[in-house]
Amino acid sequence: MAQPSTDSPGLRRVLVIFPGALGDLICFVPALRALDRRHRGAMIELMAREELGRFAVGRIGVARAHSIDRREVAMLFAESGAGARGFFGAFERIYSFFAAGNRGFREALAIASDAELSFHPFRPDRAGHVAAAYLDALGEPADSLECRINLLPDDLAAAARRLSAHGLMAGRFALLLPGSGSAEKNWPAAKFAELARRLQPRIGVAIAIGPADAALASSFAETGCAILTDMELGELAGIAASASIFVGSDSGVSHLAAAAGAPGIVLFGPTDPARWRPLGQSVTVLRCTPLADLDTDQVVNSALQMLGPP
Repeated sequence: MAQPSTDSPGLRRVLVIFPGALGDLICFVPALRALDRRHRGAMIELMAREELGRFAVGRIGVARAHSIDRREVAMLFAESGAGARGFFGAFERIYSFFAAGNRGFREALAIASDAELSFHPFRPDRAGHVAAAYLDALGEPADSLECRINLLPDDLAAAARRLSAHGLMAGRFALLLPGSGSAEKNWPAAKFAELARRLQPRIGVAIAIGPADAALASSFAETGCAILTDMELGELAGIAASASIFVGSDSGVSHLAAAAGAPGIVLFGPTDPARWRPLGQSVTVLRCTPLADLDTDQVVNSALQMLGPP
């Protein structure tokens, strides 16, 4: 992805180092937007997992991205930090939510850059939603936890192509997100398949399967639903934004769907929704412990109620 040039003299650059997964990053969006306001006119750059960095550019207040796996980061753990100065020395301000408790890392980063530095815990110890905790860690008020992302034209175009290939139309299908990368947070695939079959007389159904949940695909083979795989995050966000409703596990992709503006239902088991629920405007949480005991009828009825009259 093309990124803005950093060669312009006098360009102010701010780096945010964030090591989280997709759901963490979506919860971090209000903090990123607060930093964008705080450093108005500066380029906000995100150092994160490579896929998440690519996704962040242009969608969540980030102008440029860097992989957290680049060699200069490894240098901060292996040497004094002087060797990493060519990269980190270009920033006037650095916020690190990575390795905040590692004294060697903090000292090496101080050697690698003359920037004003601050270090913050990746999982702030504060009651309430984690998005508010990130804002609090930065000294910002938590009066707005808006996590909405900006969809790019390419996201919507890719989504339209994918939906067309499966005979689906925007605003006329339900998106199911059965995976989470953690078995204990997954509602059973058999119940998701039953949900799909019971929704089909009312609306089209698409089921998104990520790489970490590839084994789930076989559970939906006999439903006749569209099974969506091999998607970039931007495309998946565009598909979610086109859905009438989504139903998902407690997962990063459910956070993504809510941030894309889709109304939906998120199924929680062991995790506390008061801290981790997706922050979309029309998101319902259903919780049961263990999650496998959550009744399919309850989910179906909630989905039909959210869809409204045919």
